[in-house]
Amino acid sequence: MDNRFFTEPIRNSPYEYPREHWELDAHGKPTQRIVEGRRRAEFITPIPKPKKRKTTAAQQAMVFDEGKGISTEKQQYDPTSIINELRYQVDQWRSLPNPNDWQVTPETTRLLQHWRHHKFSGVRPFFCQIEAVEAAIWLTEVAPHAGSRGKRFMEHLANANNEANPELMRLALKLATGAGKTTVMAMIIAWQTINAVRHQSKRFTRGFLVVAPGLTIKDRLRVLQPNDPDSYYASRELVPSDMLDDVNRAKIVITNFHAFKLRERIDLSKGGRSLLQGRGEELNTLETEGQMLQRVMPDLMGIKNILVLNDE
Repeated sequence: MDNRFFTEPIRNSPYEYPREHWELDAHGKPTQRIVEGRRRAEFITPIPKPKKRKTTAAQQAMVFDEGKGISTEKQQYDPTSIINELRYQVDQWRSLPNPNDWQVTPETTRLLQHWRHHKFSGVRPFFCQIEAVEAAIWLTEVAPHAGSRGKRFMEHLANANNEANPELMRLALKLATGAGKTTVMAMIIAWQTINAVRHQSKRFTRGFLVVAPGLTIKDRLRVLQPNDPDSYYASRELVPSDMLDDVNRAKIVITNFHAFKLRERIDLSKGGRSLLQGRGEELNTLETEGQMLQRVMPDLMGIKNILVLNDE
C-alpha cells in the first residue's frame, strides 16, 4: 500500500509560499494524491452579529443553512472561512512589485523588504511568520484605504469584537505549534514601535503588555525586551541596524495572567478579620482594578494606546 503521505509528509519549504499539498478526503483521511496550490482553510466559524441592525419578525425567524445543521436562530455559522478571502487579498498585495503601491508607511516598507529579502546570518523568519505580520499590517495600514475590499474585513472584525467585547478590539493570529510565535510578536512590536516613534498616528503605539500563560513562558519571552542580551531584534536581525534605536523606545511589560487577580491590600488573619469586621458589613480589603493595573503595568500607565499581546 502506498503510504507516501507518512513517509514524505513535507512538500514545501518553510521559507516559501506553499506550492502543493496532500489531498484529504471528506473525512480528513489522506488520498495519497498531491494537489497543486495551497490548501484552503476550512473552519466552521460563528457569524458575528452587526453592531446595529433592525430586523423584522420574518427576518428573525430565518436561520442560515450552512449545510452542517449547527446554525440556530441565536447563533449562526459559516463554513466558508473569511481567512481564505484575507489570504487572497494579502497575496495580491504582496505580489505588487512597486513598493509605492503598497499603501504603507516608508518604515513599514523597509521592514517588509528586510523580512522578505535580507540575507540572515542565523535564524531566518519562516513564510508563515512573515505572512502573519503581513496580515496584521494589511488590516491596519492597507484595508482602511482599500475601498469596499477593505471595508468588508473591517466591518467583520468590528462586528465580531462587538459581539465578544465592545470595549476591546481584538485580532487572532493562528500559527501551528512550533512555528515561532515569539518571533511574530517581536516583529509586531518592531513594526508598531518604529512607526509610533516616527509618526503621530493612533494606528501605532510603543506601549505593549505581553501576557503569558505561566511563569516559565513569561521568562522565555524576555527576548522581546530590546535591552535583553538575547533580544530577537538584534540577535535574530529582525530589525535593520539603523532602526534599533527606535525599537529601544518601546515600553514593554511582560507578565503572566495570574498577576491580574485582585490581591489583598491588608494582610489579615481569619481572627483579625473577624475582629475588625465585628457585626458590620464584610470587609473589602481587595485592591481595586485601578490599583491592580498600577501594580502589574506601572511603566504603561502614562501611555494612551496600549497593544496587548496575549500568548495563547
